[in-house]
This record gives sequence, structure tokens and C-alpha cells, in this order.
Amino acid sequence: MDQAVLDRLDTFIRKKGLRRTGQRDVIVRAAFATDDHFTADELFERVTRADSTASRATVYRTLSLLVEAGLLREIELGDNHKTYDPNFVDKPAHNHLVCIDCGRVVEFEDSHIELINDCVTRRLGFRPVRQSLKIEAGCEQLRLKGRCPNLIAARLSGKRLRKKR
Repeated sequence: MDQAVLDRLDTFIRKKGLRRTGQRDVIVRAAFATDDHFTADELFERVTRADSTASRATVYRTLSLLVEAGLLREIELGDNHKTYDPNFVDKPAHNHLVCIDCGRVVEFEDSHIELINDCVTRRLGFRPVRQSLKIEAGCEQLRLKGRCPNLIAARLSGKRLRKKR
């Protein structure tokens, strides 16, 4: 985990009159341990493996703090569940492609999208502040080969898959 994340969080919580706690540190480390997107429940599972004393309420409060501090972004990748993305600190203009078959999320950046967003917002009298694009797509491997390793792995891990629309 990047020390800059901890420093930004420290500054933020001090301004709010809060203090740094051991449980909060465990939660932050778990949230930024990988680049993977996660739900609050998935983070709670990670945290309880590292520190069994952290409560679900503390995880939810810390998630809110991280979002408010601009360290995590809350996004909706499908099925009306809030997902948290730890990658906006390093890549603030990235977008998401979500497989409707296996649930795999692929992050991507594209300068053309940024240019289009800039042109559209300026033409309509706005100044772009942030952008987020989600593309839902069907899995080519599943369509062409009849199976997808990501789908198999998701089912074996018990991960709940999004419902097709």
C-alpha cells in the first residue's frame, strides 16, 4: 500500500477531529491491499481475517471516510450493489468494462474518451471535473468456445454473478 494514502487519510481525519486507530489502519490496509474492486461485505471478510475485533459498523464508517477523503470511489457495476474502487488515486480517469456473463471487471483508460468528454461538456457549457464510463459486454470466450475460465472461477469461489438484463 502506498504511504501517500495513509498520509492523505491522516490529514483528512485530523481535520475532521477524528483519531487514527488500529482497526481503521487494518481496514485501510485491507482496502488497498490489491487493485481489485470490492463490496463492503467483501472488505469486511478481508478485515476479519486480519483482525477479528473489527466490527462491520467500523468497516462501513471507514469506507465512508475513505470515499469522503477521495481515496476510494463508490461505483455501481451492476445488480444495484455499491462497489468500491481503490484505483482512482493513481488513475482518476479510468473506466470499466463489465462482463455480463462472468462478472469480470476490466479497467481501461482511453484518451479518445477523455477528449470526447471534454468536447461534449464544453459544448454544453460545462467544465469536466470527473468522468466514469461503464461498458457492459458479453464474454467472447463464452460465445466462441462455450466456456470461460473467469466464469468457472467465479462460480467455484461462490461469487454472486450479475443477472443478465
